[in-house]
Amino acid sequence: MKKILLFAFLLASSNFLIGQSIGIIGSATPGAWDTDTDLTQDPMNPDIWTISMTLFDGAAKFRQDDDWVVNWGSADFPAGIGEQDGADIPVFAGDYLITFNSATGEYNFDVDSDIGIIGDATPGLWDADTDMYKDQTDPNKFFIEMDLVAGNAKFRFADDWATNWGSADFPAGIGEQDGADIPIPVDGTYFITLDSSSGEYLFDQDNTFASIGLIGDATPGGWDVDTNMMLRPGSVEDWRMRIDLVEGACKFRADDDWADNWGDTIWPSGIALPGGGDIPVPAAGDYFVEFNSTTGAYKFTEVQEFTTVGIIGDATPGLWDTDTDMEKDPNNPHLWSIRMDLTDGEAKFRAEDDWPVNWGSGDFPIGTGTIDGANIPVTAGEYIITLNSINGDYTFTEVVEYGTVGLIGLSGPNGDWDVDVDMEKDAGDFNLWTLASATLTDFDPMDSSSGIKFRAEDDWAVNWGAEDFPNGTGTQDGANIQTVAGTYGVTFRSDTGEYVFGDPLSNTQDLIDPASITVYPNPTSDKLLINLDAIELNGKVNMTVIDMSGKSVMNVNLNSSQISSLNVSELPSGNYLLQISNSDYFIGKRFSIAK
Repeated sequence: MKKILLFAFLLASSNFLIGQSIGIIGSATPGAWDTDTDLTQDPMNPDIWTISMTLFDGAAKFRQDDDWVVNWGSADFPAGIGEQDGADIPVFAGDYLITFNSATGEYNFDVDSDIGIIGDATPGLWDADTDMYKDQTDPNKFFIEMDLVAGNAKFRFADDWATNWGSADFPAGIGEQDGADIPIPVDGTYFITLDSSSGEYLFDQDNTFASIGLIGDATPGGWDVDTNMMLRPGSVEDWRMRIDLVEGACKFRADDDWADNWGDTIWPSGIALPGGGDIPVPAAGDYFVEFNSTTGAYKFTEVQEFTTVGIIGDATPGLWDTDTDMEKDPNNPHLWSIRMDLTDGEAKFRAEDDWPVNWGSGDFPIGTGTIDGANIPVTAGEYIITLNSINGDYTFTEVVEYGTVGLIGLSGPNGDWDVDVDMEKDAGDFNLWTLASATLTDFDPMDSSSGIKFRAEDDWAVNWGAEDFPNGTGTQDGANIQTVAGTYGVTFRSDTGEYVFGDPLSNTQDLIDPASITVYPNPTSDKLLINLDAIELNGKVNMTVIDMSGKSVMNVNLNSSQISSLNVSELPSGNYLLQISNSDYFIGKRFSIAK
């Protein structure tokens, strides 16, 4: 995203353009690319040209004498320096005061709207509003991208305090009349939106780094090589990893470069500042590290292995008196799970049946528990509950038994979105559904009604979708599955949303249940162990690793007797899909690499 530089300029020149003109032309202007709209020459400075006008979404350029012999353009908006035969200037629709300097090529599109942002975090401080752009699809919505500094801000109407919006919440909240100043914690470029009808606002910082790493003599790479972190799923700012550190110091930095780096002098947690000091690591150990690239908040937690981890609270059978112990994963001592009935109330996780180590959060049914965090609010039901005792990630997956689950969609067997093709429920597992044979047509990316989805009870109240094909994990109201024409056998799990489209089989018992295949540890750093005990594989088996861009990054053919692990040490940190197939089976499992 381009940074928005809000400035005005007046530069002098001694030569008037006698009998000449400067105009603006383009798809954003009333004359489109056919007719210039002339600007007015300043009587005191012949190089300065101005006009107030309404523009549309599109592009524009400046030119002299209604001709392309002399013209100016640039890819920057709303301010920049136009060059001869430069790029078209991208323009948002709105009312503008446009200023252009024919001697230097400098230009500025100063938007005029009813809604502005003001405060000591903004260029105009508390003295002048910076007007926002009006969303052309909704007259109540406004937006702008701009540089802010740490401080405070508010929104207001018509450059006046009679109508203003504020709140103590950041980066998102509901502004109220005469509400609190909105705190801006760190300098940065933000894309800001406001809905003037509801007061809802968002400050979305441009901090989408390709990578965040930890570097320093306390890390395996010393001060020469970053050890890259991983994004928390669903976030663009919360980075974390598990790492062995030695006594020394370290810092966080972006994209393996010192242009963006953060540090502090406090251990084990604090707010790292841009260009700050080295973070001291007082003792060697196995640590779980967390860092937020927006706020600078960081935390180093030494990894512990617990004998027991349980769930406790008035939502559990033991109330706040007795833990219900969870089951430790035999392959990962930090993964815990349990299936149990809960009542309306609250709960927390804790280790060793005691409060020194406990995890909580205000989020349900998915969240990240922090030590001594808030109680987890629980809604009554039967759940499969999981906890990662390293990073605090937890899930409460409600166990629901559906009467029917079907396949539906324009690319499905029935060729419409009206009638489901019902699947068969497994007699021993009510979450496992199969379809021996389903003939699909190709997904059409130009047709939004193309594709297929799974849904329960022939109704849209509960449905699952995802773009991935031939295997993936569907989510509630997810995207349409992007099918490839063919006839397939289908498996689907209604508890996890996992699905697979494989070879059509006459015996549905031969279809693979995705939950029966395990890969571990997940995440891994070098070797991925694979447990295929649930199926009988014979002969050659293909294993393909695909990155999140859809590119195949590893392809291995092995005899079935050789499959027990896969060496992924040469692959970078990130999220991947492992596809396993032979003439009878096709299955996909997601895994992560963290180094």
